[in-house]
Amino acid sequence: MLETPEEYYARIAAATDEDGRLPVAVEEMPGWDIYPYEVDSLRIKPLQPLGEEEPDRRGERAEDCWCADPGSRGSHGGVAWHNERWRVVLSSETRVPVFLILEPLAHHDYGDLTDELAGEMGRLLVALAAAIEELPSVGRAHQYRIGDGGAHLHLMFFGRPRRILQFRGSPLLDWEENLPLVPQEVHRANAAYVGERLVERVGGSGPDWT
Repeated sequence: MLETPEEYYARIAAATDEDGRLPVAVEEMPGWDIYPYEVDSLRIKPLQPLGEEEPDRRGERAEDCWCADPGSRGSHGGVAWHNERWRVVLSSETRVPVFLILEPLAHHDYGDLTDELAGEMGRLLVALAAAIEELPSVGRAHQYRIGDGGAHLHLMFFGRPRRILQFRGSPLLDWEENLPLVPQEVHRANAAYVGERLVERVGGSGPDWT
């Protein structure tokens, strides 16, 4: 039998202390040398009750999503690359060398992409990672999909700074929130390079900062 949410939650709750707190798992991520926080001062928040249902994400219905009115999407810093089906936008601000978001123009999430879009997405993922890792200030390309924000598929690419070895791995997201902002002109130059490399590799059109 497949496990229910209640069964999963009960197992987690059984591991908490009298205040409803889970122990810090020092043998896991908090114990890594790349983890950004000191373990002795960490405390996990008390476990909250199981929710009644999953909340809607932004744009759950296509008519309510930004893609119904593309001009309403104001939270990015410009389009680094696009074709008839996809675009790559840069975050309006970042604290790593480049922060790009790949998204389909039509309203889709992962689970309902057509075979054609899924195949094209695979090519774009490869081309984006390769171009980002050509930037002099980038050591590795990190790619994230966190499914709880917007219902419209958006795949995030971070350029992990080269030779800052504490920033390796999944803790990069925690480090990024605490770093100084990258100047917009630097971010746009990096994004423009990536966009131009995508044009060379997969076609489409390059940067448009208007």
